[in-house]
Amino acid sequence: MNLVGVSVKNVGRNKLRTLLTVLGIAVAVVAFVLLRTVLNAWTVGADFAAKDRIGTRNKVTFIMPLPKRYLETIRSVPGVVDSCYASWFGGKDPNHEREFFASMAVQTQTFFSVFDEIVVAPADKERWLGDRKGALVGDVLARKLGWKVGDKVTLTGSIYPGDWQFQIDGIYGATRKVVDRSSFFFHWDYLNESLPEGARQRDQIGWVTSRIKDPGRAADISQAIDKIFDDQEIQTLSMSERAMNMSFLGMLSTVLKAIDIISLVILAIMMLILGNTIAMGARERTREFGVMRAIGFLPHHIAISVLAESLAVGALGGCLGLFLAYPLVQGGMGRWLEENMGSFFPYFHIAETTALAAVGLALLLALIAGLLPAYRASRLHVIESLRRVG
Repeated sequence: MNLVGVSVKNVGRNKLRTLLTVLGIAVAVVAFVLLRTVLNAWTVGADFAAKDRIGTRNKVTFIMPLPKRYLETIRSVPGVVDSCYASWFGGKDPNHEREFFASMAVQTQTFFSVFDEIVVAPADKERWLGDRKGALVGDVLARKLGWKVGDKVTLTGSIYPGDWQFQIDGIYGATRKVVDRSSFFFHWDYLNESLPEGARQRDQIGWVTSRIKDPGRAADISQAIDKIFDDQEIQTLSMSERAMNMSFLGMLSTVLKAIDIISLVILAIMMLILGNTIAMGARERTREFGVMRAIGFLPHHIAISVLAESLAVGALGGCLGLFLAYPLVQGGMGRWLEENMGSFFPYFHIAETTALAAVGLALLLALIAGLLPAYRASRLHVIESLRRVG
């Protein structure tokens, strides 16, 4: 057996200490994978946004509306294929008050041409388009709340107070994994016509989404749209769908940065735990190192022995942590988040880069943690090492 093999075998010398260290590393790796997956899930919508869509909102802030009449002007801009407006409704099902889901009033006439990734049965689509009080719900939301086609539901409005009656006319799926399948879409006309004459919210929309011919001209078309409304009382801000999604994330930038930092701090703590374990093991083997030096081993052989032991423990902890992360993070928590918080986490899966980074960083930090104990062990004097007891 070679030197590295002997060093790896020494990992099992103090089984309890090694087991606790490996479990500590595994917990740190699971926590790291969880936090990085949260970050990826939050940004996946922006990363995989449609390249041929742009969004237009109020220049001041997203929560301020636009006049509905802006739609035809936007649709007439060269390069725009079609446009669809929408408004955030913010309704809740009184029978499931703790369940949050996105509810939006949309322009149904152009909804499917702009959002072609939404898939619904032809019969359900025709029924929804012809039903003023019809609703289209995602399959994940329908399954969670027990809704089916033909059910009548009531949503209690927050932005638009009152009880609003709907009938589920269709259940949609999606051709892209990043699409939120927990949303509730209904006719904007139903919302608008139900508002009193002269109401401040009447004939107001939240934003406009447009499909364009050439994705490479998204910035030019966005500027052309905004330029038209520069002289209007209400000005616009247009951008690619990816940029708009990133602007939403910008409101959470502090939280996302904190999660990013915490994930790295967890790994740093793991390195300190491992470093302490390796240092204790090296001190206990001081006499052995002296014997090794006495029979001809060189200082770098001693250093390699300590580093090999550190890497072995790091590899065990990293692999165990990754093995536990898939059922816990992706299979358990991920599935729950997709079903219950699909608006925020439509696709909660461990990325390959995250898995590789977790194991790679575990090995790298194990190497760093073993450097100081390895250096000290290699600098031991033979006579002093042989005299040491315990």
